Amino acid sequence: MCTLISKYNVAGPRYTSYPTVPYWDQESFSLHAWKETLRDSFRESNKNKGISLYIHLPFCESMCTFCGCNKRITKNHNLEVPYIQSVLKEFVMYAALFDERPVIKQLHLGGGTPTFFSPANLDRLLSGIFTIAKQAEDCELSFEGHPNNTTKAHLTALSAYNFTRVCYGVQDYNLKVQKAIHRVQPFENVQSATAEARKEGYTSVGHDIIYGLPFQTQEDVVNTIDKTITLRPDRIAFYSYAHVPWMKGNGQRGFKEIDLPSASQKRNQYEMGKAMLTQAGYVEIGMDHFALKTDALYEAQQKGTIHRNFMGYNASKTQVMIGLGVSAISDSWYSFAQNVKNVEEYQKLVADGILPVFRGHILTEEDLIIRKHILNLMCTFETSWEDTSLYFPELPDVLIKLKELESDGLIEIHSKKMQVTQKGRPFVRNICLPFDMRLQRKKPETQLFSMTV
Repeated sequence: MCTLISKYNVAGPRYTSYPTVPYWDQESFSLHAWKETLRDSFRESNKNKGISLYIHLPFCESMCTFCGCNKRITKNHNLEVPYIQSVLKEFVMYAALFDERPVIKQLHLGGGTPTFFSPANLDRLLSGIFTIAKQAEDCELSFEGHPNNTTKAHLTALSAYNFTRVCYGVQDYNLKVQKAIHRVQPFENVQSATAEARKEGYTSVGHDIIYGLPFQTQEDVVNTIDKTITLRPDRIAFYSYAHVPWMKGNGQRGFKEIDLPSASQKRNQYEMGKAMLTQAGYVEIGMDHFALKTDALYEAQQKGTIHRNFMGYNASKTQVMIGLGVSAISDSWYSFAQNVKNVEEYQKLVADGILPVFRGHILTEEDLIIRKHILNLMCTFETSWEDTSLYFPELPDVLIKLKELESDGLIEIHSKKMQVTQKGRPFVRNICLPFDMRLQRKKPETQLFSMTV
């Protein structure tokens, strides 16, 4: 395994989209084209009974140095109401594009720290959203909770709108690691937040754990997972720390490269953690995710309905995903659009009645085919070209590039399909790389992505 780690530890995308953001063709993108594809896709998606909504709530009271998300560090809670007003106005602009009132099938509050906002202001936000849109009967609503500040009042306010999922960022329980990443939270806080959510009726409680953090040892990972298992979260995201300090606005500068575990140490942390989770009854779902067999994500994997987008893995697919708020990304299936990243610029554009999009991509016919293959690999660890609509001219070249991964036992290639082996699952990002036509045709001159291991 160490030889494979050394061989395949290269920079590569996490494939929450294809094409990946650095390869978006911004020259052929326009706000007009984005709106047209969105209208068309909305008409099609209405047959599938709903859209997804992602709302980015960017404020945090302190900087976590492991985080690569877009955020604004502040303790000024007077920012909450004006920001909510902008988000609601943005959604009104989107709703005006559609022939019918939108039906929301999935809604996720991310950040930042959504629980930076008071329960009353979260109620204000959601009340406004569901004045504009309807809620599907089988709607899945979720939010990212900070164990240190998610209160019973937060959980109750969101539960009133049928929120049933919450994901708590745990990361690691070792105090030295917590201090390095500026995220000190005792186990007791996570325990209390988890119990409170279940008491409030949340049916899926998730925990995020990260391996490969500064100063983190294998013993730390074992200790964190041991503690996590005692709380029995329904889902566990077991992420590899993505070290991308070159990204603007990133806080990953509070420690040195030498403080990070090596690639082989990271892989050992992952293998040990995976073994512990599997022994505890969790099933590996796609990349980095584990779920109990009672959770909807496991059921979706069994049915083949699991989907991956900018919100991560989802139990069902919607064709339209609208991202509201600063830096949020929207997906019409045929195109992507990302909002501006500065709060003040975002609010000014919205106040002027302009959708706050600053870049995007219109997918070509080839993009749509490649996107399906990469989604298949990331979600179900296999893909097929038996359907001629999934064939593309470069496929024979892709299969040649995959031969070495097949020789290493990471995949099995058949005449009309390929499968990722158990051995190959940790390398699924590497397996997707040969399919990434845009990256293959134009290799980056500087590092754009985190390492795959």
